[in-house]
Amino acid sequence: MSSQYHIRQARPEDANALLAIYTYYVLHTAVTFDTVSPTVDDFVRGISSRLGRYPYLVVEQDNKICGYAYASPFIGRAAYQWSCEVTIYLDPSERRKGYGRALYSELEKRLKAMGIVTLYACIGLPDGDDPYLTTQSAVFHEACGYRRAGMFPRCGNKFGRWYHMVWMQKRIGNYKTPPDDIQWDKASL
Repeated sequence: MSSQYHIRQARPEDANALLAIYTYYVLHTAVTFDTVSPTVDDFVRGISSRLGRYPYLVVEQDNKICGYAYASPFIGRAAYQWSCEVTIYLDPSERRKGYGRALYSELEKRLKAMGIVTLYACIGLPDGDDPYLTTQSAVFHEACGYRRAGMFPRCGNKFGRWYHMVWMQKRIGNYKTPPDDIQWDKASL
């Protein structure tokens, strides 16, 4: 990875570039269980709804967005506010260049500053060799310190094949009683 890359908060005007990355995964892989690509307006709404509450990051090199990562509420109820779900997608031509680790490192730094304690990632897994899905995402998350927390066998069907879904988790903070308040204003550090 060149030293010319930088990570910044996503902006609504990034929606076209982010959608192009995501659409590849929708149409050609079972990495996402979406079967139809969302619209640009859907992406604009998704970016806008997360900004200010959670980090939504892009990595750029030479004015090209190479990938993105963001956090979302885990389950969405108040008692879960110290946990969140993380998501990452890289341009297929930009994988294995260190962008994924750089994005997750920055995302974790910001989430920890907010007071988030536990991160969760929802990952599809194939049932054996598969042309649409590998175990690469689970292996990446393990290398980033995530551990398997649970599995839903054959819960998704895409391309006429059944896929498992696993939840992986990573602790980034301390479990205090009572917990510290979440510092939502630090989402955009």
